[in-house]
Amino acid sequence: MDHGGRQPGEQPCRFRFYRYLLVYRMIGTAKKILFLGLMAFLTVLLAPLDAIAGAEGLQPQGLSNAGIYALRQMEPSLTGSGVKLAVICRSITYIDGKPQNDYRPSAEHNCFKGKEFVFHDKGELPAGISPHSTAICSILFGEDPNGSGPQLGQFYYQGVLPQAQADIYEFWHFLINNVYADRPGDVDIVTASIGNQFEDWWTRGIESLAERYGLIVVAGIGNGSNVHDPLLYPAASANVIGVGVVDSVNSEDLATNLAHFALAYPEHSSFGPTSDGRCKPDIVAPGNCLAADANEPNGYEATGNWSSFSTPIVAGTIGLLVQKAKEDPNLSLAVSPEGGNCVIKAILLNSATKLPYWHKGRLEKDDDHEAPLDYIQGAGMLNAVGAYEHLIAGTNKPGDCPAIGWDLNQLQRSENPQNIYKITLTQAAGKFITATVVWNRHYNSTYPFEAVPEKDSDLRLELWAVDLEDRNNDYLLDYSDSSVDNVEHIYAAPDANYTDYEIVISYSAIDDQNQPDATQRYGLAWNVSELQDSNSIFWYDLNADGIVDEQDFSIFLDNLLGSIQSPDSYLLGDINADGAIDVNDLQILLDHKDLKADWHL
Repeated sequence: MDHGGRQPGEQPCRFRFYRYLLVYRMIGTAKKILFLGLMAFLTVLLAPLDAIAGAEGLQPQGLSNAGIYALRQMEPSLTGSGVKLAVICRSITYIDGKPQNDYRPSAEHNCFKGKEFVFHDKGELPAGISPHSTAICSILFGEDPNGSGPQLGQFYYQGVLPQAQADIYEFWHFLINNVYADRPGDVDIVTASIGNQFEDWWTRGIESLAERYGLIVVAGIGNGSNVHDPLLYPAASANVIGVGVVDSVNSEDLATNLAHFALAYPEHSSFGPTSDGRCKPDIVAPGNCLAADANEPNGYEATGNWSSFSTPIVAGTIGLLVQKAKEDPNLSLAVSPEGGNCVIKAILLNSATKLPYWHKGRLEKDDDHEAPLDYIQGAGMLNAVGAYEHLIAGTNKPGDCPAIGWDLNQLQRSENPQNIYKITLTQAAGKFITATVVWNRHYNSTYPFEAVPEKDSDLRLELWAVDLEDRNNDYLLDYSDSSVDNVEHIYAAPDANYTDYEIVISYSAIDDQNQPDATQRYGLAWNVSELQDSNSIFWYDLNADGIVDEQDFSIFLDNLLGSIQSPDSYLLGDINADGAIDVNDLQILLDHKDLKADWHL
């Protein structure tokens, strides 16, 4: 009898492994480390942590991690000049349901010196200060060349948009005077680090503003399972860019924490799908930022890993793109009131960096054609430089196109039910093709802003490898066709045997004659890029403390058990990306025991 290479009577490796798991489940928490130690893991003694003196450079370092400072070095004029942001802030105090005007950032802080905030509360009540809005506004608009801190030394504090105009709205004031009244205001971007776990009239009203005016809306997705946050609206809304949080690393040194970032974790960043099956968030960004202390004009403090503070990083990056698009007439379609928000969202998602464990939808072996994004990372990590390169590549219409670009266009069933964008690769090896299409859902323009599904379209995104000499050799390389999302996303390796490819945008179920002859506007972005470096320690360092040790093996085993008990849960641990957390991943983890990050002290 064939024993698969084993000696007769020898237990299969998988069987023996699950016996270990059974023992692991039965023993107490206090004995788990001992159990793992008996599996040959030695306790690692951490070297003393010396404080980093000086910490020279720019803060907040989360902006550096997202590529914002690198972008500004490339284009020093990108400071937010000529851009208007509406920052929606919630009051701290409510009396009989009425906000008490204590929602404002502390304008007395040094980083706001010379800034003029525009408030819209008409001074009905004495102004009060919110630490939450102070931190958010400092990440967006702050600038202080003489910043300092006891653990950081001297630094130059610079937010994403130090020269942008800041319109600060109290939450309910914005809802009544702007959303309910169907007035987007004279702003380019709306950002909100607040939310509600249920869709409501005002979340639909915000979607209506985005659809009808091309308004770009950015919102925080929520702070994960540890604080029992489900996906929060309006970030979970279809026409809004929902932002998750990438945690900083787990170090006792403040400078290290602020400079290095790991992954988006379900415990700290709310994840999809939505109740109607859509993918959210759309994108993730660093959350732990150095921000202005509302109680100390010269003081700064770390915010911690919250989506409230990853949101302004994304909104600010969009502000830089908007500035460029407004200054260059050749790029003006990207800020068009007729679908410009779809272009910006497509560019942002298409340029995002895939972090370890990115995969579409749930944990499965095959590429998920029905879930366009990862349920915790969205399209990936914000990449400001990549987004800018997408934008300045310029718009291209269907037909022959360069390897990177974007378009604002439309389909109509009776006239042009599909558009085809053709790209040529001189070399396919080591490349990846990424394409993203975004369109708006439709809503009534008056309270209670009900959805108008009969006006909605369902689009399909395809990537074809084509043989121009013999079209019989053409084949569908990849596709994305969700029945519920209004974004489709492809991230696929090209075929080394082909140099020509077609990106096809069409109606889903294009041959269905019962569908209305609707016109659908969409934003599209595409790119051919180098294969991303996947050699990240965060495949193995599951607690992000800079070393692969027994704590990571404990987390891995807990996640493995969790994947068995709850197959639909979102858990990290599928290192070899075969669709399951199992003994093969454990072996890879074993092979990387004692691996250290270069920032580990």
